[in-house]
Amino acid sequence: TEIYALFGHTALRYEDTARGEDWVFNYGMFSFNTPRFIYRFVKGETDYELGVTRYPYFEGSYAMRGSSVYQQTLNLTISEKQKLRRLLEENYLPKNRVYRYNFFYDNCTTRARDIIEKCIEGKVVYSEGKERLSFRDIVHQYTKGHEWDELGIDMCLGSEADKSIDTRKQMFAPFYMLEAAKKATIVVGDSVRPLILHEKKVVDVEPEDVREGFPLSPMVCVFILIGVTCFVGWLQFKIRKIIWIWDLLLFGVQGLAGCVITFLVFFSTHPTVGSNWLILLLNPIPLIYLPVMVYRAIKGKKDYYHTINIVCLTSFMMIMPFIQQKFNVTVLPLALCLLICSANHVLLYYRQNNK
Repeated sequence: TEIYALFGHTALRYEDTARGEDWVFNYGMFSFNTPRFIYRFVKGETDYELGVTRYPYFEGSYAMRGSSVYQQTLNLTISEKQKLRRLLEENYLPKNRVYRYNFFYDNCTTRARDIIEKCIEGKVVYSEGKERLSFRDIVHQYTKGHEWDELGIDMCLGSEADKSIDTRKQMFAPFYMLEAAKKATIVVGDSVRPLILHEKKVVDVEPEDVREGFPLSPMVCVFILIGVTCFVGWLQFKIRKIIWIWDLLLFGVQGLAGCVITFLVFFSTHPTVGSNWLILLLNPIPLIYLPVMVYRAIKGKKDYYHTINIVCLTSFMMIMPFIQQKFNVTVLPLALCLLICSANHVLLYYRQNNK
């Protein structure tokens, strides 16, 4: 049910029955209690670490939360198994276990894949993945049915997330890694062997019931917002006065969302967020200008901001189809809502001054 758990997870199990060892090496450990966790996460400075636990505890925790676990047994030689164990132990040293996490390029799955490849004496060859897939396409596959989570992720990702990615980059997603490993081979000179000996489901449980979230979808909320904006516009015409509290709410939220987008574009080290064309719609300008906007609305003075806003929003909606970025379906109606609000201001001003 947590957003970070929607995409699956990858860990490495090391079992030595002769020595009675059965460990799980997990590159996905993090703590919400880390100082300034939210700020560091948004800025792209989230640190994860390698954790080690006994397999029964790992299995039990996944079974309790309703998550099935698939196990692929690696087709390694004795020396490769020993090297993998040494590499994992070296990674677990205090000076090595913490790493700078990156959702697309350096996560629990890519770390597991990379360390397996390091222990192999030959080369791992993967078959071609699905064609014409982007990071955003894969993210959408796992956020299906979680519309608010999908909206939040879509708002943060830029046009770079819509470029086609190759097989190796697709492996950032655990289930794509699972499928790639099934068909992968290890090539050593003229010798070829499969990477995976066999696969089985070691934890087979029914998923837990998803907690009911907000009952309305983002699209329904945006259309309600458009309806309220039209009603406020009609009411303003009726009373011949700007309802400035609505401006405070609507443009204030736009500006606050714009602060997040602007921070991601200019300050975050996350890849794929710096090319976000949504900054044309969501930026801090409305928030900065809001006091002047409210003052002029209360005094009934002409505000050129709304005329400029109409031109900018119209231009944005016209160029949207030509921008190489997939926008969330709510973006167009949201832009229309802001356009209606500014148009109401302009029309009411001319009505008041042309009695």
